[in-house]
Amino acid sequence: MHPWWLYPLIGGALIGLSATLLLALNGRVAGISGMLKGIFMTPTEAGNGQRWAFLLGMIAAGSPLALMLGINTESPASVPVLLIAGVLVGLGTSLSNGCTSGHGVCGLGRRSARSLVAVVTFMSTAILTVLILRTATGG
Repeated sequence: MHPWWLYPLIGGALIGLSATLLLALNGRVAGISGMLKGIFMTPTEAGNGQRWAFLLGMIAAGSPLALMLGINTESPASVPVLLIAGVLVGLGTSLSNGCTSGHGVCGLGRRSARSLVAVVTFMSTAILTVLILRTATGG
């Protein structure tokens, strides 16, 4: 049995390495929401091949590894809750020009003030949400 902190530590290091390599070798930020937005909003753009390759690489590596390690990827939330949450995340990332990976990993690494504001906002909102839910449910 592995210590509980080992997988997040290795995963975080790999995410940081991936973002660094993509920026250093291709000059591109590894923001997942930006990649998805580019694919769906500008489907004929020349850089979409690289976006698809990056996203498919994430799925190709993550899914088999989760199965091999026996990591439970099921969500306790219902499908309607997941859909509402997905829409809110999509609207938020569109308004702020980036998601948690884009602002948290890449933006803060590049000392972006806009990313600092975004990270402080979504982290404080997440902490407040958990506090309210735990207080309301007694858990």
